[in-house]
This record gives sequence, structure tokens and C-alpha cells, in this order.
Amino acid sequence: MKSFERIGLVAATCLAAALTAVPARAASPVTVYASPTGSGTACTSSAPCSLTGARALVETMNRSMTVNIDVDLYGGVYRLPSTFQLGPADSGSNGYQVVWQAVGGQVPVFSGADQVTGFTQYNAGLNIWRAPVTAAQAATGGRQLFVDGQRAQLARSAGTPAGLSVTSTGFFTTDASYASFTGQSRIDVVDDNDWKHESCPVASITPASGGANINILSSCWNANHTNVPNPNFPFNGNGLPAMSGISYVQNAYQLLTQPGQFYLDTAGDYLYYIPRAGQNMATADVELPLLQSLVTLQGTPGHLTPVNQNAPGTAYSGSGWFLSSGRSLGDFGDDVEATQANGGSVSYSFTGTGLEVLAETYSDEGTFTVTVDGKPDTSQPWTENSSGSTRLAQQVVYAVQGLSQGSHTVTLTKTGGMYLTVDGFEATPTPIAPVHDITFSGVTFTGTTWNTPQTAGYLDNQAGVLWDPTVTPIAPVLVPAAVTVSRGTNITFSGDVFQHLGATAVALADGTQNSAVTGSTITDTAGGGISVGNVDDYFQTNTTLMTSGDTLSDNEISFVGQNYSDTVGIFAGYTRALAITHNDIGYTPYSGISLGWGWGWQSDCSLQARQGLSVCRHGTDYAEGNQITDNYIHDVMGVLYDGGPIYTNGGQGLGTGVPSGPCQQYSTVSGNVVADGNHTNNMLYHDEGSSCWNTYDNVTEFGGSDWVGMWTPTINTIDIHDNYSDNASYNDNGTNITFNQATIATGGAWPTAARTLMSQAGVPAQYAPATGRIDDASLAIGYTGAWFDSGFRGYGDYDDDVHATTNNGDSATVTFYGTGITYYSETYSDEGVIGVTLDGTAEPNINASTSTRQVQQALYTVSGLNLGLHTLILTKQSGTYMLVDRFDIR
Repeated sequence: MKSFERIGLVAATCLAAALTAVPARAASPVTVYASPTGSGTACTSSAPCSLTGARALVETMNRSMTVNIDVDLYGGVYRLPSTFQLGPADSGSNGYQVVWQAVGGQVPVFSGADQVTGFTQYNAGLNIWRAPVTAAQAATGGRQLFVDGQRAQLARSAGTPAGLSVTSTGFFTTDASYASFTGQSRIDVVDDNDWKHESCPVASITPASGGANINILSSCWNANHTNVPNPNFPFNGNGLPAMSGISYVQNAYQLLTQPGQFYLDTAGDYLYYIPRAGQNMATADVELPLLQSLVTLQGTPGHLTPVNQNAPGTAYSGSGWFLSSGRSLGDFGDDVEATQANGGSVSYSFTGTGLEVLAETYSDEGTFTVTVDGKPDTSQPWTENSSGSTRLAQQVVYAVQGLSQGSHTVTLTKTGGMYLTVDGFEATPTPIAPVHDITFSGVTFTGTTWNTPQTAGYLDNQAGVLWDPTVTPIAPVLVPAAVTVSRGTNITFSGDVFQHLGATAVALADGTQNSAVTGSTITDTAGGGISVGNVDDYFQTNTTLMTSGDTLSDNEISFVGQNYSDTVGIFAGYTRALAITHNDIGYTPYSGISLGWGWGWQSDCSLQARQGLSVCRHGTDYAEGNQITDNYIHDVMGVLYDGGPIYTNGGQGLGTGVPSGPCQQYSTVSGNVVADGNHTNNMLYHDEGSSCWNTYDNVTEFGGSDWVGMWTPTINTIDIHDNYSDNASYNDNGTNITFNQATIATGGAWPTAARTLMSQAGVPAQYAPATGRIDDASLAIGYTGAWFDSGFRGYGDYDDDVHATTNNGDSATVTFYGTGITYYSETYSDEGVIGVTLDGTAEPNINASTSTRQVQQALYTVSGLNLGLHTLILTKQSGTYMLVDRFDIR
């Protein structure tokens, strides 16, 4: 949201900097050109290449760079037949970048969609139109559709089917018409329940006495209802809630009833759609996404996952080895192999360049020697030691990297102590070679789908982290992204647009380091906005394999989670030195920012016992030094519950997990303004296991039962101080919490320090979109009195939210730079007279009372003012409510 009061200050600052410091002119880059219709190998401005042609030319030029290589992209739609892949061979060198950028003033669009034409009216009564599609389009598409730049909704029921009850195979409904639905194997049922979004494909719908049985795909029903995964720390804090109802049924032709809905018939190869008002199907731009991934930047080794201690390639020798399973101590796969006999050995054979061995450390563990391919590992101490005073599960007790690519065998042999315990192995299959020094600037990424929920269901854990049902032991997996960086270094996305996507927008994954998403716009995604890191590499001790040093700054993130309502604006798993700063995040179905994972995993056993846990699963993670600063987060939690604008989970910075600290390095939540919480219980939410946070200089307003929440003893070693709120309620049940109550403001009378924070949070003016439209949630609007936010109303408000008050005398003030302004709001029988003052002069009153509800009505407009700063004040005078929806500035 643009703050007009900041524009003049920023401009003056930039001018002063320009006058006082004129940098030396950089050497001109080498330029390669590409266009949507490009071909050949010249890649010049007059004979541009295709994307793949430009990539091939770059690969001949980038070995010994002395300047940047710019790949200038002409505007237009690049319809990708497959994922565009970049790797180490496409990277910059000698510290220079390969920059894929828009030609000045043009908009290159990377699209994974096909355009569909040839619509004719099929059902006049419902105004259903249809167009033929190819068999390939029908087989690949069907989850997403965008018409004239607007998301269409997969045909769905208006809500819960009538008379719903749970059966052993799914659900029963008293609505017998469901049994006549066609294409039953493509139908989904969806349950939005507490903090989870769960969906399952339908196996069949059969007639039943008094209605119909909706029988769910058995594997999905098991995972979402009967046997919900609950491996506990560090993967999950609570297996529940299970799928226990239906919020809506989707993807059946018989549910196609409302404007803006669509259905893809894979048997008949037709796309059906009901136009919205004003849409002309003869000229409409109808985009059917087919690709899941638009761009991948892939280094090696990619994603790493451990295997259990009895995986193929493992051999145990010597006496005394035994399997200990079901220990409930946090072991990988909940079991270990152990021996008490000195001389007992374990060998693991693998193909790759490195290995990490996971085991328990404890006072009864001892020493062992290591050989690699039959030779002692002389790069490390002759004798290794897994002894420790505190029992810690899944610790890296031995690691080797940098081996030649090929087959290797690592052998551990017990030499002392009571036990040698083995829990798992993680091999590095290829050399560590990041993709690096690549920038995308000014590019729009759009038109993706994601079909896994159609075939396997959506097996939710939390915040877009799902369960992968194909692996044993069960493991977490993140919602995929349209643009993914894996093992990247110095990768930058600057001034890009990510919109109309079928899953998450962009992911910095698998140990990506020193990379950034900055000054970009992310909107209208089925999944999340940005994800960083992973949730299954907590044990990592090798800093080259950690996710660290990344930056997410100055981004506008809105309307994510349009299909998968558990996803969030920014998600980060295990990360180090991640900076999330000066972003504007709003209109999310769940949390705004979710950082951290593992719940009470890093909290020691005494804290877990105080929480009431009967067993202790305790280990370490590498997360520390993360920064959530100066963001504006608003209008969140529109669908689900038990989250917040800023949500943290699991340990930061302790390393050993000792509850009294000291923290090795604090993480920070500061300078943020969080508002309009909807279903939020905590505006600043330090959830289970959160530790080593310094939370200060934040402003919370309009929402949440508590301005800050720490509900259980495993939340520990956190400093809360110098915050501001319009709500005095808080929840402090953590351990070793330094808590100072916020300064409480009433009636919009914020202290000067809080107003300063509000003027500095969010996207700086130089990155704000060039528009004069501001929503009611904008920090450019000052509310005085007992105002509250009403979001996700579903009435057609601008951005689906309004601010409202019931008190006469309450006012809304907006100071703007321009020549005119229009105030839009709702009119209805429960609204009344609004007083207007412009630049200190009273204007005629507004009467917002009408017999029927009408939204986005222009209630006051003025134009022809002198170009400059002006102040408009609106004051409630009568009626039950006064609402503010938006302002348009000219």
C-alpha cells in the first residue's frame, strides 16, 4: 500500500544522494536478445533468439566474464512448452551476473498456459459456454483457469452438502443428486478445519437410503481422516485435526452454476465456463495453465534426505548389534541400531561425494573410529566421540565431503563407551555445485497448475507443508513453486511479477544462500507467496548445505492461498540470517509470515515435561539470526484459525536446547506493523518451541484476542519489550520470558514513536505500484475512535474488506498528494450521515443510507485541486455504521 506522506521524503533523499555521490561508470555489459518469436543463433536486437537459444549462447560466453551478460527480453508472451531450466553451466563467473531482464518499457511474460478460443453458448439457462480443447490439454489442465486476467473458480458447491455425516469410507449426504454426478473420479471434497486445508479425491458416489454416499479415495481418507500422520517432533506438533467434514465439493459439471466458474471435461475434451458480467467470450483472453513449473535454477546436489539405519547399502558386523524401535526419543524413523561390543562396526556403501551419519549423543555413548574406502579418515580426529551430557537425537556424529564422484564405503567401529548407536545416513550424491550469479528483472511469471491434489489429495500438516505418502518413514514436502531455486547462490529476482499461479510463486530451497526476492509483486496464487528453506534438514551442521543469508525485501504480496487456504505470504523453514524486511503482505487465508519449524524439538526435556508431554523427543536445529523487520502485514487469517500476521515455530539460536540459554544468536521481530487479524488469536504469535527471539518496536492494531501470545512452557528465552498495541490482552505462559507490556493506545491516539514505526513499515514509496488507489487497510489512512476491520465479507468490497465504526464522532483521515480524491464505501439501511472536511473547510455532508446494500459506491469526489498535499477528514454523524472501503487519488 502506498503511503503518500513518504513520497516527498524519499524523493528528496534520493536527489541528495545523487548530487553527493556519482559512482564510476560500470563497464557496458555484453547483451544477448530474445523474443517470444525468436529463433536462430544470432541473438541480436534485430534477430533475437528464443529463450533456449539465448541460454545456449550464454553458455559459450560465461566462463571468464569481465562484465555482466544481459539477456534482454522483448515484451510479449513466452509460452513455455516445458520448464525453462538453468544450472551451474548458465551461471555468472568472476563475480559478474547473467541478467535476464525486460527490454526497457516492455513486459516479457513467461507463461505455462495455453490460450483457449472457439467458445459457443452451450446452456442458455445457466449461460454456460464451452470450447473444444485437445486431449493433451484436457489431460494436463483443469485445476486453474484465468479469464481476462481474473482467476476462475473450479465449479463447486455453495457450501457443505445437506445432511452431511461421516461414514467409514467418507461421507453421507441427504442430497441424493450427488449420486448422478458425472466424472466422479475427478471430484474433490475439501475441508477447511482450524489451521488445516485438507482435500481428497472421490473414488465414487453411490446411491444410499435417504441420499448418497461420497466414497473417498482410500489412501487419502486414511491419511486425512483414519490415520492422520503424527510423527511428532521435529516434523509435527499435533496430527490433528482430521478431515471431519466438507466445506465444499468441487470439480463436477453439475456444480457449474455461478458466473466465474469453470469445468474441464477430460472425457469429452471440452472446457466449460460461465462468464462474469461484461465478459465477451468471442474476445475474452482465456488462459488454461498446463505447466507446474515455469523456471528452475538447479544446482547440485539438490534436495537431500536421510535414509534409515537399515537402508540398502548398510552392513553390520561384530557381535551385539540390536534394533531398538518405538523408543519415542526422536530417532529418525523412531528406531536405532546399537551395540555395546567394542569392535562392532557398521558400513554404509553409497554413490556420491559425501556422507553424514546420524546417531544419538548421550552420556552412555562413546568413541569410534572411521575408515573411508578401507583407509582411516586422516582429515578428522582418529577417534570420534558421540558422548554428551544431554540426550540429543538425530545428531551428525560423522561427516565427510569432497570425495571423488563414485562408489564409496564408510565404516564406523566402536572403540569405547557403553553404546555405539546408529540412526541414519544422508549421502551427497553429486558434488556441491550451486547455480549462481543469475538475476531475473522485470519479468512476469504466470499460468501454472498443480495436479497432485487431483490424484493423491492434499495431505496437510501446516502452512503449505504437506505429507508425502510415497516414502517411508513418512516425510514432509512443500507445495511446489512456479519458480524454484535449488542449491543457489547469489540468485536475485528484482522488480518481477508473479501472478495467476497454480501453487506457490517462488521458492528458495535446498540450501540456497545469499539470494534475494526484492521489489517484486506476488498476487493471486493458489498456494503461498515465497517459501525459503526446508523443514527436514534441521540436523545439518555443514554450513555449505544450509539455507542462509537470503533476503526478501520491498515486495507486495497479496491474495495468496486462493485454492490451498493453509498457505501463507512468506514461509521459512530452517534458515540462518534470513532477512524479511519492508514487505507489504495482505489478504491471506492463513498467516502472513510463518518462520521456523520443529515445535518443541529444540526445547529440553524439562520444558517438554512442563508442557505435559509424556515422552521427550529432543534434538537441535541450525536456525538462528533470522530477521522479520519493518513489514506491514494486514488482512490475514481470512479462512483458517490458529495463526497470525507473524507466526514463529520451533527453536532459534540455542543449539544445545538448554532452556536457560544463553542464546548463541537471537532472531528478531521488530519494526513491524500488524493489523486486521480476522480469525487471529495472537497478532505476534510465538508458538510451540519458539526460542531466542527479540521482539520489540512492533505495532499491533485491529484484531486478535492477544497482541502477543506464548501459550506453553516449551516457548522459551524470548525478550518482549517496547511494543505498541490498541489491545492490552496478551498470553505469556512461556519459560524464561522477559516480558514488558506494550504501550496501549486507545481511539487511534498512537504515541509519536508508534506513528514513526507506522510511517516506516512496509514497502518504501519508490517500490510502491504507480497507482492512486488505496485500500481501507492502507497506513496512509488514520483512524480516530473505535474503528474495527471487517475482512473477507464476501459482499464485493474492494479487496473484500472494509473498516467500520459505530461511534458518532469517529473519523478517518487521509493526507494525499494530487489534484483530487474519491471516497468509496458501502451504502445500506444501517448507515447514515458522514461529515466531510477538505483542507480544514467543511464540505456538504454525505448520506450513506439506502434501502438495499450497494458496495463500492463513490460517495464523495473532488477534482481540480492545486497539485500538492491535501487532507480529507470523514466523520461519522449518524446511523449504526460508517464504513471506509477505498480512496482513489488523482
